[in-house]
Amino acid sequence: MKVHRLGDKAGKRLAMTLGTAALALLLGACSPRQMIVGGLADELASQGQGDENDLDLLRDAAPFHLKLSESVLRRDPGHAALAESVAAGFTQYAYAFVAFEAEQVEARNARAAERLRQRAAKLYERAHRHAMAALEKAQPGFAAQLAQPGDTLRLRPEQAGLAYWAAASWGGWISLSKDDPDIVADLPLAVRLTQRAWAADPEWGQGSLTSLLGTFEAARPGGSQQMALAYFDRAIAQSGGRSAGALLAKAEGHAQPAGDKELFARLLRQALAIKDDAGSPLTTQNEVMRRRARWLQEKIDDLF
Repeated sequence: MKVHRLGDKAGKRLAMTLGTAALALLLGACSPRQMIVGGLADELASQGQGDENDLDLLRDAAPFHLKLSESVLRRDPGHAALAESVAAGFTQYAYAFVAFEAEQVEARNARAAERLRQRAAKLYERAHRHAMAALEKAQPGFAAQLAQPGDTLRLRPEQAGLAYWAAASWGGWISLSKDDPDIVADLPLAVRLTQRAWAADPEWGQGSLTSLLGTFEAARPGGSQQMALAYFDRAIAQSGGRSAGALLAKAEGHAQPAGDKELFARLLRQALAIKDDAGSPLTTQNEVMRRRARWLQEKIDDLF
């Protein structure tokens, strides 16, 4: 999972671009303005470094960056890289901060937890709509074709990331909307979209895409637990054992439903033992998942 971060050099470049963009708003000609907006979109899309390990700093900084990125995307809706960045950012923020906080406060304040879940659901929906709009713009009729049973929809490898975030945010939205049958009914479409992304680039995200397939397979009605386990194990292998997210996906998607407390605890320990290399793109994702692993360790006797 990539989380957006503005480093010192990137921040200076962004500040310069923002200044130029402000001047562009004074120009009457559309073409120069669009050139500036396009440059700003490129700069914002490039900020997903994923190597920040201060989650409090990320939580404080993310809203401004997301709102700015979303504003620029509305001016340049065909910018696929920025659409992927925005969809990723809203999905990650919803999962790492809002939905996780809801889980933490549930036992002592159910009403507050419900408010947080509703907010997280809206953030997931927002992410999903941005990603789907970009896929639709690149391929008119995309959503309608996805909805056709036995469709022959194909994605290009460079679209795998955008499709991943469309599907991941869809899954988060569905999981928090169990009282809305119309949203829950879209689960097969989210699964199908993930499968199309995986067909385009099965190695995307160092196992993230494969792990999502496992999560969907384990969760969907009639899903194969054996197939889900195969996906989880492949995701761990694709990451070279360096992804805490892949390990937690197996713990929560396989070990917990199977009632295997020993395996669950072992996977949590493995996730916590991961040491990130300097500048690793998995650093932020791993820090988020290590925090979750520590919380799950505290709850393990309640879960089994």
